[in-house]
Amino acid sequence: MELTDDDIRKADERGARLKARWPQAVKVRFNRHTRRVVISLSSGVEMSFSPKQAQGFETASDNDLEEAEITPSGLAVYFPRINADIYIPGLLQGALGSKRWMEMVQERA
Repeated sequence: MELTDDDIRKADERGARLKARWPQAVKVRFNRHTRRVVISLSSGVEMSFSPKQAQGFETASDNDLEEAEITPSGLAVYFPRINADIYIPGLLQGALGSKRWMEMVQERA
């Protein structure tokens, strides 16, 4: 399947709609004291989560979590040392992993 100019235009439009709907990550840091990932959003809201609750982050070391990159769209934060990311719209909806992962987390609670 070949990628066409129309495909690219449609993808750009979908991306623009997502960026208009959701705040973007503008800063990310790992707080070693509380052992939480903290993400500052363009809306002024700051959110944090425990790596133990997020799919792909469960066994991450503090050093793994210190290195993070905000994606160009601002809609995700990528952690290269563990090859995992957090999708901002999902985070805002309370999802820290796939549907199956979230069901397993609920069962353990």
